[in-house]
Amino acid sequence: VPSVLALGTPRVTVVIPALNEARNLPVLLSELPAGLHEVILVDGASTDGTVLAARLARPDIRILKQTGTGKGNALACGILAATGDVVVTLDADGSADPAEIAEFVDALVDGADYVKGSRFLPGGGSSDLTALRRAGNAALVFLMNRVYRTGFSDLCYGYNAFWTRCTDDLALDTIADAEPVFGDGFEIETVLAAHAATAHLTVAEVPSFERLRRHGCSNLHTWRDGRRVLRAIVRERLRARHEQPHPTGTLVAVQESGER
Repeated sequence: VPSVLALGTPRVTVVIPALNEARNLPVLLSELPAGLHEVILVDGASTDGTVLAARLARPDIRILKQTGTGKGNALACGILAATGDVVVTLDADGSADPAEIAEFVDALVDGADYVKGSRFLPGGGSSDLTALRRAGNAALVFLMNRVYRTGFSDLCYGYNAFWTRCTDDLALDTIADAEPVFGDGFEIETVLAAHAATAHLTVAEVPSFERLRRHGCSNLHTWRDGRRVLRAIVRERLRARHEQPHPTGTLVAVQESGER
């Protein structure tokens, strides 16, 4: 039975990037709590009926076509289109538990600007982390905390929430140009965490349990994406020191899909 957001909760927008997740979306969407302001699915040119499956499962869902490629670009498109007070990012594969959304929102209401889900806090965990990925995450978290003087316990996890008013501080790259830019891929979570830290946002973590992907294979590539996360840690630190703040994103090329 889906949970229900408490009365008086800020308006919550859930952003879900998706590429060929038609088998996973019906279950995920059915698990979303009642009382959400809106749900935005950003489709990456899926060929398996993802958009139709989403519409059948949740007729009120907003469908956007991402302007470029990659998870980072899809998230940027969805975040910049959000009209709620709070944005929550969820992966489409069902690995994140939507019942935890209320805990993320509570942390924001309690004073945080940006909230990260952590699989390594008491009460969190994962059914999907291999020993290699666990070790890699630990090494990257250590480096992140040393470079940015932060206290993260998890880094490479896509379950996050923040106040929409903080979107400019997160310095999303422009989405008006379809040309690839760094941050378009799985390194987006690290880029956002780095920008939250350099903007001196109040960051909190809440325990989260990562479930197994329900269907299909992950698009994550451990070594390649690990290198991109490492690059993101160093690159964004240098960028913050030597450049002016990023131009904020634009909605110019984001279009609602009329596909049925």
